[in-house]
Amino acid sequence: MIAKNLQDTTTLHNGIQMPWFGLGVFKVEDGTELVESVKAAIKNGYRSIDTAAIYGNETGVGQGIREAMAEYNVTREELFVTSKVWNADLGYESTLAAYETTLNKLGLDYLDLYLIHWPVEGKFQEAWRALETLYKDGRVKAIGVSNFQIHHLETLMKDAAVKPMINQVELHPQLTQKELIDYCKKQGIQIEAWSPLMQGQLLDHPVLKEIAEKHNKSIAQVILRWDLQHGIVTIPKSTKEHRIIENSNVFDFELSESEQSRIDALNQNLRVGPDPDNFDF
Repeated sequence: MIAKNLQDTTTLHNGIQMPWFGLGVFKVEDGTELVESVKAAIKNGYRSIDTAAIYGNETGVGQGIREAMAEYNVTREELFVTSKVWNADLGYESTLAAYETTLNKLGLDYLDLYLIHWPVEGKFQEAWRALETLYKDGRVKAIGVSNFQIHHLETLMKDAAVKPMINQVELHPQLTQKELIDYCKKQGIQIEAWSPLMQGQLLDHPVLKEIAEKHNKSIAQVILRWDLQHGIVTIPKSTKEHRIIENSNVFDFELSESEQSRIDALNQNLRVGPDPDNFDF
């Protein structure tokens, strides 16, 4: 099932509906620009907002959400808000405390999705136990992980009572993560792409340019459409309203199978972010 509009959702394995398309706010500083970009996204039909404790902008995201709800007559139930626990807080009690801090900063009563941000060896299992507690207590609608490779997921699921609903990973045409996608599909774990536009590095790629021109679309729109047709949830970042609108204008065209394959073939296992098997933070 391919998303037909901006409010279309995928059903996570616990029955929770998550929008296929959302706004990411990585590297957007807390302040007016952030508040306005969150409001612009919600005003223009976005219902999913993704932040993280380490971004240092949960306060502004919360303000943008509350102002948008008041101004555009959107209810909290219509929105899907994600945040992530940072590495320094990975432990049972410390993760529970980090969740409370995140809610306080956002000014919300609950999160729709809470993720472990990075698979810190020897620490993520205890953090996962805390996420399971939050989930079982009804404090969060869904729980998941970010930047987990297959072996991290296998380690986690050995002792887990609840299987992750989401794995949010760096994913774009030069890092297609095919093996990981196949594994997560088998496990019923929804893949979500961060940095879907490779932080702008793909926006003059000749193959993507050719496909974009054929459809009279931007390269960004082609990449985001490619995500959706692969059944990948995607959260492009932008702070400018015209770009927020443009990014989401991907529901009125379709890439052919051969175009999808040509984009798949651009894979070079190239990362713009850290390697989940080799990071030191």
